Amino acid sequence: MLISPFRALRPKTKYTQNVVAPPYDVVSTEEARQIYEDNKYSFIAVSRPEVTLKQGVDPYSEEVYKKGKENLDLLISKGLLEREDKPCLYIYRIETDNHTQTGLSLVASVNSYLTNRIKKHELTRPIKENDRVNNISYLNTQTGPVLGVYKDDTIIKSLLNKIIDKTSPVLEAKGPNSSNHTIWKIDNNDLIKIIIDQIEAHDSIYIADGHHRSAAAAIVASRRSDSNLDSHSHFLMTIFPESEMLIYDYNRVIHPDEPINEQALLSYLDQLFDITSCNEPSKPNNRYNYGMYLNKNWYRLSLKQQDSTLIDPVAALDVSVIQDAILSSYFGITDPRVDPRISFVGGVRGMAGIEMAVNDKPNGIGFSLFATSMSQLMAVADAEKLMPPKSTWFEPKLLDGLLSHVLD
Repeated sequence: MLISPFRALRPKTKYTQNVVAPPYDVVSTEEARQIYEDNKYSFIAVSRPEVTLKQGVDPYSEEVYKKGKENLDLLISKGLLEREDKPCLYIYRIETDNHTQTGLSLVASVNSYLTNRIKKHELTRPIKENDRVNNISYLNTQTGPVLGVYKDDTIIKSLLNKIIDKTSPVLEAKGPNSSNHTIWKIDNNDLIKIIIDQIEAHDSIYIADGHHRSAAAAIVASRRSDSNLDSHSHFLMTIFPESEMLIYDYNRVIHPDEPINEQALLSYLDQLFDITSCNEPSKPNNRYNYGMYLNKNWYRLSLKQQDSTLIDPVAALDVSVIQDAILSSYFGITDPRVDPRISFVGGVRGMAGIEMAVNDKPNGIGFSLFATSMSQLMAVADAEKLMPPKSTWFEPKLLDGLLSHVLD
């Protein structure tokens, strides 16, 4: 089966706000450490256990992973977390000031992931993938949900709304960026079967965010293939209908080893782009347009040879154009997954986030991109191709600590 219910490890209702934390990979070490200093029961102690140890500790050391397990056990022993008595599905609703999305939390089949019914669209970075393998292995628990997408389904939408209207939520919490997160439990076996059968009728589910977590779960499952426990062959996932998902731009910042010759770079770019100097940050408002931040000045770049009829769905992406035309061809960054000269800034941080990242170290340059669309993501996944890493930034984010999947 594509999906299954599971016995979630979750906060007791009255402790929900004490426990939940932002996703482990969207906060810096300093931000994570401050969250822990403000609240010793935050789930950040489990997802980023290095912040509970002395500063300077290697975040990928065995000491850190063991500490994560100790911190998880502490939350359980103190009664802040409890395990569900029976396998359930969960409705997960996120609300912000101007947006609502309602989905399902469940466990997805590793085999469906391996056979591409659960479709990916990005390569993973080896160091991050190995980190999540160790995190899952030491915790014996998957604590970070993979964010997924399914094609709009009016039957599921109607059913979830009816359940919400007739039942009370079991968990409610406030998250970053003024987001509200609400969970309803579905423990009726007949309802669970109806939902599973309806999802099963879909050809595929798409991974939106969480490629490292899903890849790591598959690796852990392969290492435990002799286990007869079904929990090992599934991974934690929350899926939303495609029309309710918001994708932001995912921007690039480079710090080359050598100082950038501005005139030489502009001369090179002039062959490929129409270049306009700007008096303010340049945020692209359509495809094949880019902003460039260099020496505290902004430029607008518009691709001269635009081809909206490209058959290859990857080559047609704005992130591919910037990767091929500039990052690889000019700066020699051929594999952004592992090259230390490049970093990524989520669009939710705005143009100020790019400026801050560029100015954080000498000799920097930033590029702002137009956001990849959901239809582009699905086209790439359906073609069984892969985008450049960090091609999409989804917001709002799921919270860590609301629902976890124990590998019995």
